[in-house]
Amino acid sequence: MASTLSFPIIDMGLLRGDERPAAMNLLHDACENWGFFQVLDHGISTELMDEVEKMTKEHYKRVREQRFLEFASKTLEDGGKAAENLDWESTFFVRHLPEPNIAEIPDLDDDYRRVMKQFASELERLAERLLDLLCENLGLEKGYLTRAFRGSKGAPTFGTKVSSYPPCPRPDLVKGLRAHTDAGGIILLFQDDRVGGLQLLRDGEWVDVPPTRHSIVVNLGDQLEVITNGRYKSVLHRVVAQTDGNRMSIASFYNPASDAVIFPAAALVEAEAAGGAYPRFVFEDYMKLYVRHKFEDKEPRFEAFKSMDSHSSNLIATA
Repeated sequence: MASTLSFPIIDMGLLRGDERPAAMNLLHDACENWGFFQVLDHGISTELMDEVEKMTKEHYKRVREQRFLEFASKTLEDGGKAAENLDWESTFFVRHLPEPNIAEIPDLDDDYRRVMKQFASELERLAERLLDLLCENLGLEKGYLTRAFRGSKGAPTFGTKVSSYPPCPRPDLVKGLRAHTDAGGIILLFQDDRVGGLQLLRDGEWVDVPPTRHSIVVNLGDQLEVITNGRYKSVLHRVVAQTDGNRMSIASFYNPASDAVIFPAAALVEAEAAGGAYPRFVFEDYMKLYVRHKFEDKEPRFEAFKSMDSHSSNLIATA
């Protein structure tokens, strides 16, 4: 049973007026104590969001639904014995930065490509705005976090996972998406406003992330936990399969460049009594470890890098 704790919702319009201090305090509390929050009045037009939602749901029906039904049939045969390490989702991935691949993805029509590119551009701006707000709350120089994410090419890694979570007749056998923290930086989610299922773990209880029309759900990844020296933390979350409704999820990941070197900000190490609790590593090396241990606790991943030389070309191979 999920908790009914009040989920933090931040009206970004308040940042422009007299209520800015209160809104910034709410943002800081959400980052420190939740690792998740929703933003409203975020600058992305509702018309664009409606268009993205309409085209995404049409694309699933036209291209992916039959493939998923075949997967679902195989997953649930033999009493669902094969379901333990599978997720009840249909997905495809779009890369935006450093080099876009949307033109190469089959089965997308030109209008859908155009709308997704426009949406990604808006999300990129929002991610960078949010990172600067986090800098302000942490006492870091404006732009510190976006610069920390840029590698030798001067750009972050930015991509989108487009998912559908169709109705599941046996949610007791299979998860929508197994519990995990996100490996990267800051994640911006446009989720279905009618079908729920996303939950985060807080104080030992699963808390529902409420579907809210035209909001963007934001959560913090492992890299922000490292850079903030644990001041802000990534949080376990999952998707619970539902018996009714097909949940749309469009999650965009604003992550460090593959060759970006990630380490705690010096100003925060000096400010925290537990300085030195987090390692230094190259983001690509962290990802190689993450893909093998995504659905496990994050702490062993951090520990694995503490005694390693982050500049070694054999960083993972010698672990």
